[in-house]
Amino acid sequence: MAERMSNREGLRGMANPSRYGLERVAYWLQRLSGLGLLAYLIGHIYETSSIVNGKVAWDKMLELTQTTQGHLILTLVIGMCVFHTANGIRVMLGHGGVGVGKPGQPEYPYDKSQRSATGSLNYKQRLCIWVSIALAALAMMYGMAVLFGD
Repeated sequence: MAERMSNREGLRGMANPSRYGLERVAYWLQRLSGLGLLAYLIGHIYETSSIVNGKVAWDKMLELTQTTQGHLILTLVIGMCVFHTANGIRVMLGHGGVGVGKPGQPEYPYDKSQRSATGSLNYKQRLCIWVSIALAALAMMYGMAVLFGD
């Protein structure tokens, strides 16, 4: 019983990116960016609903977004939106079989070390994850240039 319980890592084991590599990182980034975008959507609906209270209330609410913190949050939202979109397209295409490749027959002796180092994704899928991250970084830099630049 004690040995069986020692193999359970719980949430820490599930969130451990070193076990599954890049695909686990993409998994968590996809979920976190989705939750972040949901929080932004709720905040955006609350912000835009202030217009029904008149122009003074609307202008006061807009002042919150014109601060440095507001610009940083908008930059983060830009990055989350771009990553979530690009990675979501990768996941949808992979679900449809695009870029996944053909499954191979496992040959004995099994090489566990090579499998854990590369994960279950092929190079196309891993490349798409890195492209998604790069696109999000580029979009965030552009957003910062627009919001903070003069």
